[in-house]
Amino acid sequence: MTKALVLAEKPSVGREIARVLGCKKTERHYIEGDHYIVTWALGHLIELKMPEEYDQKYKTWRIEDLPIIPNKMETRPIKQTRAQFQAISKLAKRKDLDSLIIATDAGREGELVARWIIKTIHWHKPIKRLWISSQTDKAIQDGFQHLSPAKDYDQLYQSAVCRSEADWLIGLNVSRALTVKYNDSLSAGRVQTPTLSMLLERENAIRTFKPKPYWILGVDVGGYTATWQCADKNRILSKKHVATLKAKISGHPAIVRQVTVKNKHERQPLPYDLTELQRDANRKFGFSAKKTLNVLQNLYEHHKIVTYPRTDSRYLTPDVASTMPERLKAVSSMYGRETRSILHKQKGKVLAKFVYNESKVSDHHALIPTEQPVFMSDLSDDERRLFDLVVRRFLALFYPQYQYRSIHAELDINGESFVLNVSEQTDPGFKQLSAPSDAPHPQAKLRLTQAQQLQVRRIRVEDKMTEPPARFSEADLLTKMEKYGLGTPATRADIIEKLLQAESVQRINGRLCPTAKGKQLIDLVNNDLKSAALTAEWEHQLEHIAKGKGNPQHFMTKIRKKTQQLINEVKSSEKTYKIQNLTGSKCPECGSLMKEVHDRDGARILVCINRECGYRKRRDPKLSNKRCPTCHKRMEMHHGKAGLYFQCRSCGIIVKADELKQKANKKETRRLLHQMNKESEPIGNSLADALKAAMKQKNE
Repeated sequence: MTKALVLAEKPSVGREIARVLGCKKTERHYIEGDHYIVTWALGHLIELKMPEEYDQKYKTWRIEDLPIIPNKMETRPIKQTRAQFQAISKLAKRKDLDSLIIATDAGREGELVARWIIKTIHWHKPIKRLWISSQTDKAIQDGFQHLSPAKDYDQLYQSAVCRSEADWLIGLNVSRALTVKYNDSLSAGRVQTPTLSMLLERENAIRTFKPKPYWILGVDVGGYTATWQCADKNRILSKKHVATLKAKISGHPAIVRQVTVKNKHERQPLPYDLTELQRDANRKFGFSAKKTLNVLQNLYEHHKIVTYPRTDSRYLTPDVASTMPERLKAVSSMYGRETRSILHKQKGKVLAKFVYNESKVSDHHALIPTEQPVFMSDLSDDERRLFDLVVRRFLALFYPQYQYRSIHAELDINGESFVLNVSEQTDPGFKQLSAPSDAPHPQAKLRLTQAQQLQVRRIRVEDKMTEPPARFSEADLLTKMEKYGLGTPATRADIIEKLLQAESVQRINGRLCPTAKGKQLIDLVNNDLKSAALTAEWEHQLEHIAKGKGNPQHFMTKIRKKTQQLINEVKSSEKTYKIQNLTGSKCPECGSLMKEVHDRDGARILVCINRECGYRKRRDPKLSNKRCPTCHKRMEMHHGKAGLYFQCRSCGIIVKADELKQKANKKETRRLLHQMNKESEPIGNSLADALKAAMKQKNE
């Protein structure tokens, strides 16, 4: 009997697919059944070769060797995950396999993960593609019954290759050129540099802003406030003018000159795509874009209660309509009041019909709940909050439009014009789903007639100053990136994180601003590279390639020429750069100055500025693999009078090493070792070795 080899992107997804397909024989690198063998990558198993693999001379960074532009870009297995790749390669040689099914994430990067593996193992048998938008059992079963030929996604693969090679050529060459020329670690790239440029433009606007005073004049009439207005402007630019107006209107009634009443409505909002959800989660909860994606990925892969996260569409395809009752039933345990009438009176039918638009759905439809039952107790606080956003936005599709009356009145007070604008809710519609703080508050009914005379109860004067634009929050930056076509929903969070890790950008009170290093970096790079327009054009061309409308060879020819131009400009530049964060310390190896940098966990590290030396020294205590019981961040290792102890840098919590030893037992140690042997995802070898040593010592 022949079998199909199923290639998933992650072990967790592979195990779920294997369970649904009835595969029960579990090995370290795969799970086998009667008809399928399910294996997995660990993210990317294959990557583009580094420069020194083309020529050993590139091991030493020299500006005269740049740009590095191989005639043909080559790939190689990633060293850290080689064991998993070798296992897949060995499986591919089995005689009982007659086909391969790509089951990696249904998107550009997922396609690249699979195709590079397939190419490297020299697979020549038939290949099919599983393309699903959720990880529920039903979605997996249906997907395997409707597999597509892999060739249908050849253009998507070509687009992914072009994206990867373009980022390598431009990012690696420009970063290496800047780093060598200015003797500091400087990171530039096809998307991150124009993103940094937008932050710098905002910072410059804030720095050059000059505040000016102005005043707003209002009067209380009939329980509402009307505002002075002249030629559609309500700002008064001189205090003398304010005093004149006050004197003129004091003691006079307000005469209703004109009243306009309109019945208006606001249609239901579309469901979320990834970027819109990241924006809302940042505004409401302060989540970073990366955190939102990570939490959402867990709701998708582990809990299976949301559809594909990395979608760029906010519309649904018509075939989803038949699944709506099941999706509503799945969330009814948490949202019984909100779904009861929808299920019984409407029979699960959507009122916002405009959401069904196949022409506006590319690879995946909008982010909505799946048919999988939801158990609140299984979700963390962050998962609950994010899922609540997704569900309420989804439920809005089943509620009527929000309706209100818009009242615009023009008043006259002794020859001066005042304007009164009031909105009165007539039907809360979908807005009754909003959180209490967001829901509209019904107001008292306002009744005005032309020529009506109103008593002015109070004159209000507000002293104000013009304000500079605010620094970007992550929500703001995501909006700008989306507007200018920088990156994709799947990559924008990583771009922001790269800028933070490179110390080109910092967070201050939840807002993003460029550092001194970032400001200098923008001054050093070519204007085209920091232009959102050029990068957006490249991204547009990649989308065309994915749809079969673009030419990959033409695109890469342009990228190679641009790389050459960018490097020539760096070489000939006479601009200067000052290394930031220099300390008074000198390198014990070569005597050069040391600078302070931060690693991913925020620990301070002293680094020699002489790149050929490469000396590094931790300034902060070493981080252990022990996690804080409160915030779950890695804890610092300290040695005191009482011996070894662990302390959380964020919470300050201290745990003694002796307490950990008392809690550990032989059974727990064996359980952890068994889990590590079973799990193929890379974990710290030091932890595994320590556990093995501890177990051996106990047995002795």
